[in-house]
Amino acid sequence: MSTSNIKKLNIVSIATLVSASSLFAQSSDSTDAAVQAGAAIVGLIFALLGLAIGVVVIVGMWKIFVKAGQPGWASLIPIYNLYIMCQITAKPAWWMLLLLFCPGVNLVFAILLTVALANSFGKGTGYALGLIFLPFVFYPMLGFGDASYTKPQS
Repeated sequence: MSTSNIKKLNIVSIATLVSASSLFAQSSDSTDAAVQAGAAIVGLIFALLGLAIGVVVIVGMWKIFVKAGQPGWASLIPIYNLYIMCQITAKPAWWMLLLLFCPGVNLVFAILLTVALANSFGKGTGYALGLIFLPFVFYPMLGFGDASYTKPQS
């Protein structure tokens, strides 16, 4: 094969690849914009839903803290609210360190703390499971309901 034939073959091969790749890379700008707008709307809906659920849980915790004789604003401060929760459930303050710094162990102690919280309001383990798995339902029920706080024995 001569050099000119190889160059022609290479040019034809490149042209074929370019035209074939354009078949696979077809997209419409209007379709892409519509998909992106839809994704943005769905993302906004989920963000607002998450915010609403967070506000409901925080309001429920605020009422629980007030029922237990603690300041409601303490539920808003991330690490301090664990300390107050330990006080409400009559657990030692070192539990807070386990909740903050021991991965894996913190899950067990968080469950125990939630069960102790339910017990301190006269509720059982089933209610504690509700506090764990459906906090946006059970925290407001505990805070706004007729359950009264009784300080547990240390």
